[in-house]
Amino acid sequence: MDFLSSSKIATRFEYVTVTGSTNTDLVNAASKNPSDFPHLSVLVAGSQTAGRGRSGRPWVSPAGKSLSISVLVRPLGWNTQNLGWLPLVAGVAMRRAVQAALPEKQVQLKWPNDVLVNGLKISGILSELLPESSGVVIGAGINLTLEQDELPIEAATSLLLEGSTMPADEFLCSYLTALAELLKDFDPVPGKVRSECSTISKSVRAIFPDGSEVIGLAVGIDESGRLLIQQSGIDQLLVVSAADIQHLRHN
Repeated sequence: MDFLSSSKIATRFEYVTVTGSTNTDLVNAASKNPSDFPHLSVLVAGSQTAGRGRSGRPWVSPAGKSLSISVLVRPLGWNTQNLGWLPLVAGVAMRRAVQAALPEKQVQLKWPNDVLVNGLKISGILSELLPESSGVVIGAGINLTLEQDELPIEAATSLLLEGSTMPADEFLCSYLTALAELLKDFDPVPGKVRSECSTISKSVRAIFPDGSEVIGLAVGIDESGRLLIQQSGIDQLLVVSAADIQHLRHN
């Protein structure tokens, strides 16, 4: 694949046809030689064989039909307490890129960073902290040209299936441009995330890593980027830092 436009946005850009995990590769390389990997270093793969989603789930992408994108970020002016917002920022950037590719579609950002088209997942994001909090690698997967029988889960879709023929370089350029812009200044970030997160004001089911779950109304995102859920009959808001969130059809 040709990524002339995308490579101009990144401070360091590499594309590989296939790898195990772009996140693992970039974390390891940046940890060993930090001076060689500045802010907005990007590693992209046309296929990965050992990728991971949230909660350690496998994330395997078919050759040439999706992109696995890892971006090392070291944003100026962001303190350690703000780093929890980075996965949400990446979700906003990806939502904007997908919306640009599918201007006639309803594109939603589900907390913390799943991007949905008409309720079907088209992109997911996983972030990993470098040693000593020296940076964060944001990994994103986007389904480009997967056909229906190639989708990883039933509730998924791809740009092709939704009617987009945007070239991979143009899409990646759109994502990287949006991400770079959002990272320039932290102050407006919480407001932008809250305004674009479609989970807020929806009835949701939160499924936690231990298998327990709660149902309630998502009422906001706190100062650390955690989801706030109001449960029926309980005054105190539930603060969620890690869970699978399902949007329920009826409020």
